[in-house]
Amino acid sequence: MGTSAKTLRRSLVAAAALPLLIGALASCGYGSEAAKDDAPKANVAADGKKLSASEVRIGYFPNLTHATALVGLQEGLIAKELGATAIKPQAFNAGPSEIEALNGGSLDIGFIGPSPSINAYVKSKGSNLRIISGSASGGVKLVVNPAKIKTLDDLKGKNIATPQKGNTQDVAFLNWIAEKGWKVDPESGKGDVSVVRTDNKVTPDAFKSGSIDGAWVPEPTASKLVSDGGAVLLDETALWPDKKFVITNIIVSQKFLKEHPDVVEAVLTGTVKTNEWINANPEKAKASANAKLAAESGKPLDAKVIDPAWPSILLTDDPLASTLKTQAEWAVKAKLIEQPDLNGIYDLTLLNKVLKAAGKPAVSDAGLGATK
Repeated sequence: MGTSAKTLRRSLVAAAALPLLIGALASCGYGSEAAKDDAPKANVAADGKKLSASEVRIGYFPNLTHATALVGLQEGLIAKELGATAIKPQAFNAGPSEIEALNGGSLDIGFIGPSPSINAYVKSKGSNLRIISGSASGGVKLVVNPAKIKTLDDLKGKNIATPQKGNTQDVAFLNWIAEKGWKVDPESGKGDVSVVRTDNKVTPDAFKSGSIDGAWVPEPTASKLVSDGGAVLLDETALWPDKKFVITNIIVSQKFLKEHPDVVEAVLTGTVKTNEWINANPEKAKASANAKLAAESGKPLDAKVIDPAWPSILLTDDPLASTLKTQAEWAVKAKLIEQPDLNGIYDLTLLNKVLKAAGKPAVSDAGLGATK
């Protein structure tokens, strides 16, 4: 090959390699164009401020009593406040597994019931979580087989399901039994009423088979039982002052709260706006929650289930802290837990900041707030 041919060949190889070299340099962040186009995006919230975490891991249950999470995620109302901070949603079916994830560092914020919150806080001696907001009230009913049970007194000697030993509904039912003057062993569930701890996913089949005569359960399980021939004998709201009690609150790991208060504030801004939107648009919100449930399970709730279930749940930012204190007292009375020290379980500082900015009144921690 002649000198001129070799020179031409080297020129062609260099020309071919040039785009690859430029691409490699750009991928490493070299060059003015790379700095402009390929630099990592900042974690920018809705108000334009850069947030301190690239992601936040949020847990919830695929239940209607977790509608704030369902709708907030489905409609992008929480994500909007986080800007470029990504949401990593995680669905759980039981409180203990969600608490385990929070304690293990794989979850930052969670929607969860009061009893798991109390149990986890006490077991960790107040070191693992804080309750930072309310989410929902109500949505719990006693549904029975009307052929076997016609009055509340008829429950004596019957098999009644609750979701789990020591869970929020189990504690409420055991307390109701005690107030009737009946005796039940809290560990075995045996006594004047047989308390059968049954996963909510299994309860409808147990009801149809006749192995249980009724259940004290949250929505949508309660309305599923009604659609299978059950009758609502008692709505738990009737047992509470002002007909309100906490069924779902929002918790955060203390580590995440300390390290990323700006992210927590953004999430709470999103949940407050979500609850406001739900309460202003109940039919649209119901459809949104059902769409999220369908995405989780592959199947939406039937209208005969979701239509009666939805209006029984009140979405609220107020954690209804005094009712959590009452639920803890019930658990003590049932001998499920020792007398707990709940001082510091709440930190409503960021929530009240968000509420004030939205022109809404502050909410109370019932004297159980964290000291700074």
